[in-house]
Amino acid sequence: MSKTSLKDRVAVITGAGGGLGRAYALELAKLGARVLVNDVEESAEDSSPAPAQKVVEEIKEAGGEAEANYDSVAEWESAKSIISSAVESFGKIDILVNNAGILRDKSLMKMEVEDFLSVIKVHLEGTFYCTKAAMPYMREQGYGRIVSASSAAGLYGNFGQSNYAAAKMGIVGLMNCVKEEGANYGILANTVVPTAGTRMTATIMPADVVEKLKPEYVAPLVAYLCSDDCTVNGRVFTAGGGYFSRAAVMEGPGHYFNPDREITAEMIADYMDYIDNLQGGRGFNNAGEQTAQVLSRLMKE
Repeated sequence: MSKTSLKDRVAVITGAGGGLGRAYALELAKLGARVLVNDVEESAEDSSPAPAQKVVEEIKEAGGEAEANYDSVAEWESAKSIISSAVESFGKIDILVNNAGILRDKSLMKMEVEDFLSVIKVHLEGTFYCTKAAMPYMREQGYGRIVSASSAAGLYGNFGQSNYAAAKMGIVGLMNCVKEEGANYGILANTVVPTAGTRMTATIMPADVVEKLKPEYVAPLVAYLCSDDCTVNGRVFTAGGGYFSRAAVMEGPGHYFNPDREITAEMIADYMDYIDNLQGGRGFNNAGEQTAQVLSRLMKE
């Protein structure tokens, strides 16, 4: 078995001052990557180093190379500065891990509009800004690995997280398009759905569960997706507590009505068991492939 190596690769990891981001930064650095550790948190009042700087020090103490960056992902200009900082510090950018995020949990009817928009801004807009800023460098060198963070809340829903879920499912859609646009330039874009005990989840998970879901258990998947070993593109993978799996949007075999005849709501009701059935379903590589499937069936009718 060959050893995965990130030697000579440069990685930017957003929201890397703690939790999952820290675990990713340490793992990528251990495999040889030079890492720009991004986190917006400032130093504590006791003048101790900011979280991002603490992670940088951990990496350097282990013999790795890293620099800290404190720009926000939530604005276009500052997101560009994150990427340019990596290029200025290390000469290039090969890897982008879009991990930065916040929570503003509340049921939809009680949620302030500002709390919805702020979560969208950090998670979804931040992923877009950093990806847009990084891709020209990756395209120029003919190589790139982009890993973005989604959530089970986005894939499957969760009470009180409509803002977070909307942003996280939006990231899946964004990466589905990035994988199409980057493929010809050696850029692979994948999405990870982590289940981990972090500062963000500690308030909603029991302490013993948090301990069993360490961020370090997710990091190997992210490291693989950032490596030359990775050949998959446009995938969504779940990870947590030692469990790894692919998740996908599936479409069932469905039922076709002749579009040359009237189709009524009553007909939909009569055939709902067939329409709702996913057994024998499949996924599609892109929207064009799904449209082609519909058109091919129409041509047979």
